[in-house]
Amino acid sequence: MSIGLIALLDDVASIAKAAAASLDDIAGQAAKAGTKAAGVVIDDTAVTPRYLTNFAASRELPVVGKIALGSLKNKLLFLLPAALALTLLLPQAIMPLLMLGALYLCYEGAEKVYESLFPHAAHEHEAALESIADDAQSFEDQKVASAIKTDFILSAEIMTITLGAVPDAGFWTQATVLAVVGVAITVAVYGVVAIIVKADDVGLALAQVRGPLGAPVRVFGRALVRFMPHFLRLLGILGTAAMIWVGGGILLHGLESYGWAWPSQLLHDAGAAAEQAVPAVGAFLAWLVQAAGAGVVGLCIGLLAIPVMGRFLSPLWRSLKAGLRRLRAKP
Repeated sequence: MSIGLIALLDDVASIAKAAAASLDDIAGQAAKAGTKAAGVVIDDTAVTPRYLTNFAASRELPVVGKIALGSLKNKLLFLLPAALALTLLLPQAIMPLLMLGALYLCYEGAEKVYESLFPHAAHEHEAALESIADDAQSFEDQKVASAIKTDFILSAEIMTITLGAVPDAGFWTQATVLAVVGVAITVAVYGVVAIIVKADDVGLALAQVRGPLGAPVRVFGRALVRFMPHFLRLLGILGTAAMIWVGGGILLHGLESYGWAWPSQLLHDAGAAAEQAVPAVGAFLAWLVQAAGAGVVGLCIGLLAIPVMGRFLSPLWRSLKAGLRRLRAKP
């Protein structure tokens, strides 16, 4: 009896060791995959704050929370099972779907550029796409929905990169790595976003500190209050640029996978030439040239998509929604 118990305990210990090794392996693969997706994570962090402008201070964190919850749903409820299913059943569909998402990113980014250059025309275009919010709740709902749609595309890219980092892992290991990376990245991104959007309120609180050591704290607080609006505007510009750059990059990569390699090769050669011209900052300069090229491609495609969306796709979508509403209204 005691020998049997010892054997059982030995088996339990062996299982525990195997489980620990498996967890260590999953943690390592998740860290590796998350590192590969770091570029898109930075873009996601830069993009989100532009959806948080024009809100009352009391609504900023709740709105961040809504977007973060939507981001988690995007990754865990939709993208994770879809990525695993497509990998098993229809892997050739992944790239076309990513390219469609990239087209949407290019359109969103180009629309912001168009709005800054031609505000009146952009307002008419926006009004043609959807009704303008006439109360605070509708405005908040529209902003959250728009942010979650954009997050869906960026999250799809993150999950695809993550899956590509563990191509030979088993099904459950892939699923676990995707879930770990998805949750960790969402917490990191929206934690940073929350800090960014509340930094001016922190500065205002510091500007009112009293006491013997209050003077330098107040100076820092006032400087933070003055700095944050400029920083948020800069972040909005970077976020728009990131959408266009990421979208253009995905489209170029997709074209390359379908045999149209010359645009990507042209950018690669331009980056290599820049790297050789200024060796001291060659790697950064090569990246900058290629990113700028992808951004130009994304901006051109996005600008072409604006009239297509306004004149064809949006009216078609409104007609479909109206038809669905009529069907639901029928007894």
